[in-house]
Amino acid sequence: MRRSVNSPDLAEIHRQFPAVAEYLSGIYILRRDYGQVGNTRLSDWVGVSGSAVTQALGRLKRLGLARQEPYGDIGLTPRGRLLAVKVLRRHYLLEHLLVGVLGYPWEQADREAKLLQNVISEDLTEHLFRRLGSPQTCPHGNPMPGSRVEPHLLSAPRLRDAPEGRIVKVLRITEEGEQVAGLLAACGARGIHPGVRLRVVGRDRRRLLLSTGARGRRFTLSLAVAEHIRFEPARS
Repeated sequence: MRRSVNSPDLAEIHRQFPAVAEYLSGIYILRRDYGQVGNTRLSDWVGVSGSAVTQALGRLKRLGLARQEPYGDIGLTPRGRLLAVKVLRRHYLLEHLLVGVLGYPWEQADREAKLLQNVISEDLTEHLFRRLGSPQTCPHGNPMPGSRVEPHLLSAPRLRDAPEGRIVKVLRITEEGEQVAGLLAACGARGIHPGVRLRVVGRDRRRLLLSTGARGRRFTLSLAVAEHIRFEPARS
């Protein structure tokens, strides 16, 4: 299939602006989860200074990928959104390849996928999608853009708000949570992953007491971590 002249080529744009994928996917995800994106939140996401974000947004606007009123909400142009979706699909599929096929550590897959997402072709992306069973989420439970499960996963409540005594099913660990150093490792060590059932045994102002598994193994989880875990009530 011949590519449209207006279709963004990730490798080409990446050569001009190596951080483009990080910014576009960040804007897309933050808008998806919060409805709007400001300079400060994007700065926290990328892990750079406010002045660096301002410079990056200038480049994105010149490339026709982003738009922003002065110091206001940051959005993507149709071209920028299309490229962000391409990045996320590649990223999620690479995570599935690394974790599900190659047995790569769950908590390290995000970092490695970021290194590879800018260089694989559209043909390989579609091949991975078919061979991996057309996954609707990443291994951490975050939805593929436009997938049928996206509305349900995005509207799911946060584990920190689960009432005491409730049995819940973990749906996802948010993309924002994946950015928090050590969070995925902490979840993995406690057996917290999409699909697992947890009982909220108790809580205080800083943490939850949870149990999991057939024997009801108990452990604590800080509310700061539980903020980034989404759930639904478990069916009996």
